[in-house]
Amino acid sequence: RKIKVRYTSKFDPDVETRVKPVMSWLADIGLTTLQVRSVVSNCPMVFRNRLEQTLQPAVKWLKHLGMDDGQVAKLLASFPGVLTRSVERTLEPKVKWLKGFGLDDQQVAKALARFPNLLRYSLEEKLKPTWQWLKELGIDDSQVAKMIVKHPQLISYSLEENMKPRVQWLKELGMDA
Repeated sequence: RKIKVRYTSKFDPDVETRVKPVMSWLADIGLTTLQVRSVVSNCPMVFRNRLEQTLQPAVKWLKHLGMDDGQVAKLLASFPGVLTRSVERTLEPKVKWLKGFGLDDQQVAKALARFPNLLRYSLEEKLKPTWQWLKELGIDDSQVAKMIVKHPQLISYSLEENMKPRVQWLKELGMDA
C-alpha cells in the first residue's frame, strides 16, 4: 500500500536513505501498520530527522520513563511530533516540572500515555500559567499531582475560554470552586 505524505517545505526525502529506514524502524519498535501511517502522515518531519540523533533517543527516553511498547506506540500515533523534539531541551524540562509535583517516572508515564499532547504544550505559555491559576484557587501541588495522573488533559484546557468561565459559573451558583 502507498502512503501519501504531504510536505510543508521543499524538503523531499530520499526514499532509500530516509523514508524506508524510518518506516521500518517504526514497525520494528512495535507500531502497527495503521500507527506507522498515522505517524508519517501527521508528522512528515520525522523524515527530516536522523534515526540515531533524534528519533531513537526520543523513544529510548519514553521507555526510560517506564512506558511499555504499547504505550509508546499509542503515544507516537497520537502525537508523532514527540519524535522531532529534543529530549534535553524540550521533553526533559516538562517531565522535570511534572516531577516537581511529587510524581515519579511511573506516574509521569501514565499521564503521558493517557494524554500524549501534554508534551506538546509550552511550559511557560500554557502549563505553568494553568498551575499558577490552580494555586490561586487554593489547589495545592499534591492535588495538582493527582489531577495530572488521573486527568492530565485538564491542565491543557484554555484558562480564558474554558476554566475561568466554568469556575465563575460555579461561583455564581453558590458553589465553592
